[in-house]
Amino acid sequence: MTAAAHKVDIVWDRRPAGVVAYVTFDNSRRLNVLNPPALLDLTEAFQSLSREDNLRAVVFAGAGGKAFIGGADINHMAAMREAEQGRAFITLIHKLCQSIRDCPVPVICRLEGFTLGAGLEVAAACDIRIAADDAHFGMPEVKVGVPSVVEAALLPRLIGWGRTSWLLLTAENIDARRAEAWGLVEQAVPASKIAEAVERCVHAIVEGTPLAVRAQKRLMRRWERLSLDEAVQAGIDAFAQSVSDGEHIAPMTAFVNRKRGK
Repeated sequence: MTAAAHKVDIVWDRRPAGVVAYVTFDNSRRLNVLNPPALLDLTEAFQSLSREDNLRAVVFAGAGGKAFIGGADINHMAAMREAEQGRAFITLIHKLCQSIRDCPVPVICRLEGFTLGAGLEVAAACDIRIAADDAHFGMPEVKVGVPSVVEAALLPRLIGWGRTSWLLLTAENIDARRAEAWGLVEQAVPASKIAEAVERCVHAIVEGTPLAVRAQKRLMRRWERLSLDEAVQAGIDAFAQSVSDGEHIAPMTAFVNRKRGK
């Protein structure tokens, strides 16, 4: 497979409140599997999005409707023989996930069809996951001779240790309704309604003020690494910075005036 076998499309929706980027990964002839050129291109795409000052949200989807990402390219992995080859490849997957987590605005993952292995790690790296109700999820790595790694480490934070153990050790797929019940996805909606559900989420995010939404994502990322006391203090600092930025004045004043009937 060459780099030409896949595409990364970005559609810019420029709204009065800012820009929403729709990123679509297209390797649909092979269930959107990830090989090194695709990983590099997707990582570069998310890094470039992060430099867009007016960006408000990102929607990330797989092309074709049969898969978000069907996993890592098994042909590439089967040819690996040396430890450093494995380290280099899995690090590319981590760098893509890191570029998503480092994106300063919310990344909404649109999940249709299969989301497997590295695809589920990428989905876990996103901020919000919305799935079609006929989607399926799994971590099949142990069935093909390797453990689930890198951003699979996010799964216990999302669904707990027991459910993570089930996914990683049995390698069995789960459907969207179970994924929603477990907290792996935030919403599972009829497949015909997924675009509408994603747009409702985008609209809700864009209704927030730009600096506050970015500050909130940044703070939540810090909470992951801090003790409870440190996380509370980080929140105090973030609130003080937001007051200094002054973004609150106009919407709060408008709210007060509405309450007073002005």
